Amino acid sequence: MTQPVIVEGLSAWSPEQGLTPAGTSEGRLLVADSWLLRDGRVRGLERHEERFLRSCSEAGGPRLHHLLRFWHEMTEALPRTGEWFPRVELAAGTMELRLLMRQAPPLGTGVRVWATGQSDPRVVPRRKGPDLDTLARVRGRAAQEGAEEAVLVTPSGVVLEAATASVLWWEDDTLCLPSPVLPVLPGVTLALIQERALRTGIRVAHRERTVTELDGREVWLVNALHGIRPVTAWMGGLLRAAPAERAPEWRTWLEGIMRPLSEN
Repeated sequence: MTQPVIVEGLSAWSPEQGLTPAGTSEGRLLVADSWLLRDGRVRGLERHEERFLRSCSEAGGPRLHHLLRFWHEMTEALPRTGEWFPRVELAAGTMELRLLMRQAPPLGTGVRVWATGQSDPRVVPRRKGPDLDTLARVRGRAAQEGAEEAVLVTPSGVVLEAATASVLWWEDDTLCLPSPVLPVLPGVTLALIQERALRTGIRVAHRERTVTELDGREVWLVNALHGIRPVTAWMGGLLRAAPAERAPEWRTWLEGIMRPLSEN
């Protein structure tokens, strides 16, 4: 089935009709995944597919052959011009597969972060979707402190990730990240960065740190929309943000690995 290009709005998918216009994206999501699409180019789309299919399976979603058909027809329907932030969804209850086409918001080159670690409120931390509304409220509280993001922590204060991004930081020449045994989302952009570091001989280490222990370090928030955003300020506390010495070169590299949809 050849899908017409979808420019904006919500579409629902069925095996019989493919993607058709739907109402609004309401209700709880079992699974969600999203990425930056710029003039028909995206990075790591096959990784988003793998994560989405795995998450749908874990959530008791449609059978694999339906998921694969949905993904193929969704990809065909994505626009090849403009900047977009599409989101694929698996709705709770109906088990409906959907595509939400959104224009990409302005992209950030740095980020202000709330200096107070937030106790992790997520119910399903390793799967994107069920906790999106909860995380939006966390970011709303951060905004009241003049910040754009908040860092989630364990009950003992160990850094996990931000509300919408993975957290990385540098200790001397070592790229550090939380241990994957902690309740963290398997970030696509995080994985791409980690692989490049290992490929180029940069030491990577999993370390447990509190937010306070990030004082004076180069800290990055990374996700599929903004790529790498170094922390430029810690709001509502005494933490210092280090100069983003390494981030510019890594941002250039990340931009350079975007590939046309036809190659994904």
